[in-house]
Amino acid sequence: MFFSQAGARTRTWEASPSEHKKWVEVFKACDEDDKGYLSREDFKVAVVMLFGYKPSKIEADSVMSSVNPNTSDRGYLTLEDFQKAFKQVAPKLPERIILEVFREVDQDSDGHVSFKDFEYATNYGQNEA
Repeated sequence: MFFSQAGARTRTWEASPSEHKKWVEVFKACDEDDKGYLSREDFKVAVVMLFGYKPSKIEADSVMSSVNPNTSDRGYLTLEDFQKAFKQVAPKLPERIILEVFREVDQDSDGHVSFKDFEYATNYGQNEA
C-alpha cells in the first residue's frame, strides 16, 4: 500500500471480537502444557494456524528475543517488554497506541502486566460474541 507524503494518515487496527476469540483459541491450543506462554516452537505453530505462514528460524528468534528472556521468571511484563514485542510484530504502530494498550491491560495500574492482567485482556469480550 502506498501513500503520498501529504495524504498519509496513521491507521490504527483493532481486532474484532471473532479475531480475538480465534487468537485466544490458537494460544490455548499451542500452549499444550498450560505453561501460560508459547515456546519458540509453539509460536511457530500458532503463526501457521493464524496466518498460514511458517516463520523462519531467524524470524522466530527475532520475535522471541524481543522480549526479556527473564520475563517468565519475573511473573510480569513491563512497558519496555511490551514496546519491544510490538516493535517486532507491528513496527509502524505508534508509541502512544502501545502505551494505551499497556495501560488498558495493566488493570491494577501498578506498571506491570501480571498473568492475571494478561488473562483478563485475552478473555475480554468473549462473552459478548
